[in-house]
Amino acid sequence: MLLETWIAFTLASMTLLAIPGPTVLLVVSYALGHGKRSGWATVPGVALGDFTAMTVSLLGAGAILAASATLFTALKLVGAVYLVWLGIKLWRTEPQLEQANKDIATSKSKSAMFWSAYIVTALNPKGIVFFVAFVPQFVDPTAPALNQFIILEVTFVALATATVTFWALFSGHMRARFKRRKTLQRVNRTGASFLIGAGVLTATIQR
Repeated sequence: MLLETWIAFTLASMTLLAIPGPTVLLVVSYALGHGKRSGWATVPGVALGDFTAMTVSLLGAGAILAASATLFTALKLVGAVYLVWLGIKLWRTEPQLEQANKDIATSKSKSAMFWSAYIVTALNPKGIVFFVAFVPQFVDPTAPALNQFIILEVTFVALATATVTFWALFSGHMRARFKRRKTLQRVNRTGASFLIGAGVLTATIQR
C-alpha cells in the first residue's frame, strides 16, 4: 500500500470519527453516569465492536445488508430499541458519589458496559454498510488485498479507540467536578437523554 493512500484513508477516517454517533453518545453517557474509569470497559468494547463490524463487512455481510432493506431495517430497529432501553435504565439509576477517586462501577456493571458498547458498535447496520463502500476505495486491486485490509482495519480501529478514549476521559472529568447528589442525578439524566436520542437517531438512519 502506498503511503499516500494510507494517509488519505487516515484523514478520511479521522473526519468520519469526528462526527459523534451512537457509539460516542454511549461512551459519554456511561462516563457521565459512572466516571471516567468507565472507559476501561467501554473503550475495549468499542474497539472490538469496530473490528467485528469491519471484518463482517469485508467478508460480505455489508453487501447483504445494503441489498436487503428488510434486514437493514430489522437490525437498525433492534439497535435503536436497545439504546433507548439503556437510556431509560440509566435515567432510573440512583447516582453515586465517587470516594477517594475510586471507580464507582462494580465488576458486574463494567462487564455490562463492555458488552453494551460492543453490541451498539458491532451491530450498527449503517457502519457495516459504510465500511463496504468506504474501505475498498483505498485498496489497490493490483496488490494482495488481505494485507491492505489488515492495515486499513488496524488503522481505523486505532483511531476509533483514541477518539472514544478522549470522550470517556473528557466526560468523566466533567462528572468528577460535581459533588452534589442532585447535580449528579441531572448529569445521569443528561447521559440517559444522549442514549435515548442516539436510539431515535439510529431508528431514523437510511441506507
